[in-house]
Amino acid sequence: MSSGPAVLMNANLPLPLFRRGKVRDVYDMGDRLLIVSTDRISAFDVVLPCGIPDKGKVLNQLSAFWFQKTAHMLPNHLAKVVDSNVVLNEVKNLSGHAGQFPDTLIGCSMLVAKAERVPVECVVRGYLAGSAWEEYRETGRVGDVSLPPGMKESQELPQPIFTPTTKSDTEHDRPLTSEDIKDLGIEDLLEELERKSLLIYGYARDYAKRRGIIIADTKFEFGFIKGQLALIDELLTPDSSRFWDAGQHEPGASQSSFDKQPIRDWLSGSGWDKKPPAPMLPQEVIEGTSKRYREVYLKLTGGILAG
Repeated sequence: MSSGPAVLMNANLPLPLFRRGKVRDVYDMGDRLLIVSTDRISAFDVVLPCGIPDKGKVLNQLSAFWFQKTAHMLPNHLAKVVDSNVVLNEVKNLSGHAGQFPDTLIGCSMLVAKAERVPVECVVRGYLAGSAWEEYRETGRVGDVSLPPGMKESQELPQPIFTPTTKSDTEHDRPLTSEDIKDLGIEDLLEELERKSLLIYGYARDYAKRRGIIIADTKFEFGFIKGQLALIDELLTPDSSRFWDAGQHEPGASQSSFDKQPIRDWLSGSGWDKKPPAPMLPQEVIEGTSKRYREVYLKLTGGILAG
């Protein structure tokens, strides 16, 4: 079996490593951060041993697209997208470091403002899918929201709902409880997080629908930049959202998606116990996922990937 195209698994830059997440490497540049979206992919909170070609470019450039498109509605942390050698040289000069910055950073990295992160995943659901569908089947509810009886899997909800979860680097995210809200000290902030999340989702949902894409659900992250609430991290990507083909949407079953759901499906059927280490994906799953990521980028932006 072919090993496929080369993928970016780690950036390994001559800069202080601020944080290495499941799929992003973040470097400290003083008052700013350099975020590198790698081709790593995770499922069930485990990083897989293989990467997905061009995934980092899609995550980075699609996030930048949405940050720019929603900037009139809410501030965000984006300062500059590294989309050319010219910008790469600017970042090198800003870093004050003489080390080499590889050309592989072009297209998959961005310079952002530092923010004080709000430790909550702001999940918005517009359709009944995934864990929300499972919860509804058992309880008739999703989170604190009661839904009409007789709804089908993948059916559009009467209105989008806000179902925030915890955000942790050490445990699975879980629905936010009143005790969590108190412990995090966000009693006075949660209403604004809900309002802003629903606002951005509604705008993106309507835009994407015109491009033939359903955004079934997504998650946002927020932080404070100089005391002002702003969108941070990634925004409306195949990793943070469930994207469906609007022309093929048919409630009553799971939908063909442009995100990593097929990877989850393959892993669930592989017999893996969802504990590290994860199994290697078959080449056809890797290539199919890469194709879907590129396709949804093209459908949503109408442009081609830089880098």
